Amino acid sequence: MNAYLRADGRKGIRNITLVCYLVECAHHVARKIVDKCDDDSVHLIGFSGCYPNDYALTQLSQLIQHPNVGAVVLVSLGCEGFNREALIEVAIKAKRPIETIVIQQSGGTLLATSLGIEAVKKVQAATPIIKVTLPLNELVVGTICGGSDGTSGISANPAVGFCFDLLLKDNATCIFEETGELIGCEQIMAERAVTVELGQAIERAVHKAENYYRVMGYGSFAPGNAEGGLTTQEEKSMGAYSKSGNSPISGLIKPGDIPPSSGLYLMDVVPDGDPLFGFPNISDNAEIVEMIASGAHIILFTTGRGSVVGSAISPVIKVCANPETYRNMSGDMDVNAGKILEENISISTVGDEIYQQVIAVKNGQQTKSEQLGHQEFILTYKQFVPTGPSCLPTR
Repeated sequence: MNAYLRADGRKGIRNITLVCYLVECAHHVARKIVDKCDDDSVHLIGFSGCYPNDYALTQLSQLIQHPNVGAVVLVSLGCEGFNREALIEVAIKAKRPIETIVIQQSGGTLLATSLGIEAVKKVQAATPIIKVTLPLNELVVGTICGGSDGTSGISANPAVGFCFDLLLKDNATCIFEETGELIGCEQIMAERAVTVELGQAIERAVHKAENYYRVMGYGSFAPGNAEGGLTTQEEKSMGAYSKSGNSPISGLIKPGDIPPSSGLYLMDVVPDGDPLFGFPNISDNAEIVEMIASGAHIILFTTGRGSVVGSAISPVIKVCANPETYRNMSGDMDVNAGKILEENISISTVGDEIYQQVIAVKNGQQTKSEQLGHQEFILTYKQFVPTGPSCLPTR
């Protein structure tokens, strides 16, 4: 038995209790609650903004009912614009035990913290523990690349692509991102789409990203990428694209969309409409959160330059592209894809190693970031319109 059966019928590979703040003014109290609980299964998430935003509500709504989540404690200041009642209704409908702490009604920091600790114990006690089997055809895996360098596109990324193809043969669901780092690859992705209409939607999404970055005056090609040996946006895009493997693309989703069936999905993380909120991907963890909001049980994170992050809610498997980086940061890396470059190991061999890591983590093995206590989380403002019918497969 490798999974937790939720009352709404979904299955998770972890049993997380979320402490979720609804405005930056409640962040400190929420963090105090988590710290004083001293329990690695209690994770901190939240939204710092004060005025309401449909995107933030959608993301938190999906996260508190994620299958890896067993229970929730909301921490509210009391006068923020966030619709906490809507989150409570989501949790009740998903049959997740939930408690709410309102700081202004609880007597301030010390009393609210004390009440929050008791609330965590209460919802944990109310969380049923029913262990079941999670077959691969019910698993959702996302992938992201961060801190890319000249080795990323020739080792870690294609190895993850090979792993994706293996998972898709098992009828798993795989999500790759992101349109802003796939500029120049829209035509070859369109050719892999299962329908002509989906191919056209993919091309429109990439063109939207290109326009967004042009208006903002800043693309996804960072100085660190150049220092690591990448030369152009197109070169970086081809490396990022190789994470998707060779399987047909089943659909195009936006953050918080749950894939309706197994298959390979591209996530469009660039906001719709006129640019309003600045750079759309302010950190790798923002995109990790979005894939988790779309149901990802596990995230595959490829890096050449190096990264130490993990995530709240879903475990992160870090795949290191650069052998020198691996030697320098092996304590944070789960897979050394640099063997492809130094030891003449095949992409398929490392891809199978990643596949086996996915199975092990699904079955309860902790990733390096979990062992180290990494639970990074970030959620900002964005704007999206609903996904059109041409973007998703019919049931």
